[in-house]
Amino acid sequence: MTNHAASTPGVLTYALYQELPPLDSGWKPFPHHYLLYASAGTFHRDVAQTQWLLPPQRAAWVAAGVPIRIASRTPVTCCSVIYAPTVLPPPVATCRVFAVSALAREMIRYAMRWGADRGVHDTQAERYFQVLADVCQELAAQPDRFWLPRAQSRELQRALDYVLERLEEHLAFTSVARAVALSERTLARRFASELGMTWRQFTQRARMIRATELLIETATPVSAIAPAVGFASLSAFTNAFRQFAGATPRSFRQQHGHRPLDD
Repeated sequence: MTNHAASTPGVLTYALYQELPPLDSGWKPFPHHYLLYASAGTFHRDVAQTQWLLPPQRAAWVAAGVPIRIASRTPVTCCSVIYAPTVLPPPVATCRVFAVSALAREMIRYAMRWGADRGVHDTQAERYFQVLADVCQELAAQPDRFWLPRAQSRELQRALDYVLERLEEHLAFTSVARAVALSERTLARRFASELGMTWRQFTQRARMIRATELLIETATPVSAIAPAVGFASLSAFTNAFRQFAGATPRSFRQQHGHRPLDD
């Protein structure tokens, strides 16, 4: 992320509107509580042991001082709110992603009128930011499912990278272990101890997350997304995606602001 705009002395809460090119912030802690939201485009956010996808349908609370990494592969419009720790208790969790309701989305957009240069004694802005925090804290009590675990060791990270680069292939666990120079038994233990899931469970979740990215960020036909994430048939992909996201791929794309494609 780019540096925050210099705020008026004494302003503890303000909106941050930025139209950003593709970016990678690197790992860094922010000194304030951060309500991170992209009104257009998609943020990718890493924290501790988890990776998250943040399209306009989801936002994130990030507590002050928590190291995070924020990236985007395409241009993104940032509509976020900065809260000083002295005016807002820590969010529901140190870092929590949540689905943005229609009300919260419009409230975040409306809040952009109060930037870092707003008046120090603007009580209307202070009240508004507090209500916005209350609304988003309530939504954050129901965490989102669109996440991937992060490896804690270099060996397992190599295995995850190997899998993520080949989601369209029908990999055998033997080939993954061989590629990272670990025995199958050792690699299986790493998946269990570091991720809390098996290789097959990780691969399936990774395929669903990748499909979500393609549905949100591109106009790739659903029929082309299925083989791109390792499914031999469109019906198998549709069934798996419905179980994961609660909607078919086409319905999910429509709900997220894309026109249905004739495929």
